[in-house]
Amino acid sequence: MTALGQLVFDEYGKPIIILKDQDRQKRLTGIDALKSHILAARSVSSILSTSLGPKGLDKLMVNPDGDVTVTNDGATILKMMDVEHQIAKLMVQLSQSQDDEIGDGTTGVVVLAGALLEKAEYLLDKGIHPIRIADGYELAAKKAIENLEKNC
Repeated sequence: MTALGQLVFDEYGKPIIILKDQDRQKRLTGIDALKSHILAARSVSSILSTSLGPKGLDKLMVNPDGDVTVTNDGATILKMMDVEHQIAKLMVQLSQSQDDEIGDGTTGVVVLAGALLEKAEYLLDKGIHPIRIADGYELAAKKAIENLEKNC
């Protein structure tokens, strides 16, 4: 176990692996953590953005078994991606929810979320507090819904 770390046992005899060099790893906090999360979400968004619209490009996906899928469907692309970052997984879940509820618009909802996060990062860089940004997005969503209900 020296390559991984140290193996110890708790009071019930269950094994616990203590990984090497955990004390040296740096955990991101504050604005740095937010920017890391935004980067992960924007990465997923940028992958899908090229498959959006009438001139959207197809993606060639190969699964671990070697099966090839060619698609421009956002839900299919995200299902086949092996995503590890937690925020990127949220983007995948966002797409899945859109597919389950509406059945369409999976690419658009992820690209829209990526664009909103890109603007949020700009506002963070300007020194605006994250809660103010979230409040602004909530207010904008309410106004958009009001206008849709009034005009549609």
